[in-house]
Amino acid sequence: MEFEWLKRVMPRGLYGRAALILFLPVVVVTIVVTVMFLQRHFEDVTRQMTASMAREVALVAERIDDAPDIASARRAAESETKPLELRLVMPAEVPPRDWRAFYDLSGRVVISELYRRVPQVEGVDLGENREVRVTLGSKFGAYQLVFPRERVSASNPHQLLVLMVGTSLLMTAIATVFLRNQLRPIKRLARAAEEYGKGRIIPYRPVGATEIRSAGTAFLEMRSRIERQNEQRKLMLSGISHDLRTPLTRMRLGISMLSPDLPPEQEEIAGLEEDVAAMGRMIDAFLVHARETAVDAPPAEIPALEFVRGIVADAQRGGQSVRLGEMQGDPGGQATFRRDSMRRAVENLIGNAVRYGDHAEVEAALGPSYFRISVEDDGPGIPAERREEALRPFTRLDPARNQNQVQGVGLGLSIAADIARAHGGQLRLVNGARMGGLRAEIVIPR
Repeated sequence: MEFEWLKRVMPRGLYGRAALILFLPVVVVTIVVTVMFLQRHFEDVTRQMTASMAREVALVAERIDDAPDIASARRAAESETKPLELRLVMPAEVPPRDWRAFYDLSGRVVISELYRRVPQVEGVDLGENREVRVTLGSKFGAYQLVFPRERVSASNPHQLLVLMVGTSLLMTAIATVFLRNQLRPIKRLARAAEEYGKGRIIPYRPVGATEIRSAGTAFLEMRSRIERQNEQRKLMLSGISHDLRTPLTRMRLGISMLSPDLPPEQEEIAGLEEDVAAMGRMIDAFLVHARETAVDAPPAEIPALEFVRGIVADAQRGGQSVRLGEMQGDPGGQATFRRDSMRRAVENLIGNAVRYGDHAEVEAALGPSYFRISVEDDGPGIPAERREEALRPFTRLDPARNQNQVQGVGLGLSIAADIARAHGGQLRLVNGARMGGLRAEIVIPR
């Protein structure tokens, strides 16, 4: 609570905060280093120059102190001050005083050095005209030596400050340009996400730094996944409504043909019961698919080939005509995936294989960066031009795969494809090389 005021004054935008994080430490470090450097450097230079000047002042003071009278003292002093470019004021025009401007940091060093090196000094006036007026005492009274300020302190110390400030401003401008270029992809990503939240899809291409590209790619994948789920939901709704219409029509026709005077025949009752059962299977399949798509366990590292062996063993115990084929890769190698959903996908592929063919074979391969599960059958297969259609929910290619007069709701391949995409992989449908039927391959990154 005590830092609430700081939150109010801090910039709220990403650009302002990034600029503050970038420039504030640089400015603070620059100021500290500058002050420390200037203070030490100019103090040392000023002390050396003042020490040299103090020897000239002491020479003049010595000549005055050695003179027998004031006239001789003046002549002796002038003989020294002219070559040394000092101005002698004898007697002093103003009383002695120590004065310097409050911002004159080097003036403190000048005054202390003159007092320390010249015992006769009674006052040092660092006037505003860039002159130093040193008041000294003698047996003839106080006198003053006047000389330019440049002789005891570095000239133009502001040049370094101007250079540093100018360089800082130039670097700040360059950094600002680069910072704006780095933040522009973030703004584009934020705008694409905001527009998508409003139901509008705008073109977006991941650009910028690696982290921003990763975030943009993740956003595009998320958007594609959501759009795909929306499309599948629409297809499911239209598919189930279309599939339910047929048994409903038969039931309506059968009911209309019932006679109010005669009891219904057993064949009519069996037909109605079969239509009700078919509707129940469709609705149950739809609910199971919707529920299992929404809820799933998190991914974990699982022994890959052993996982496939367990699925095949369970299918064999269930009476399905399936055998285990070639298993490639490290027998103890692991892959990261969701156990329950991957089992459901493989079981759906096995179910489809034994439903449309007589036998099925399951193979697996664990590579350095991938995990592949293949299910092949000896059925009629699917034409290449209709394989994309076969992956849609509630799609049944009965004319091509109906030799055994099987019944299904068209969700097996759709569920498997969704699970593969949810793991960052894909479901591929190809022609079987050994058994002559359909070969379905789930390939996911390891």
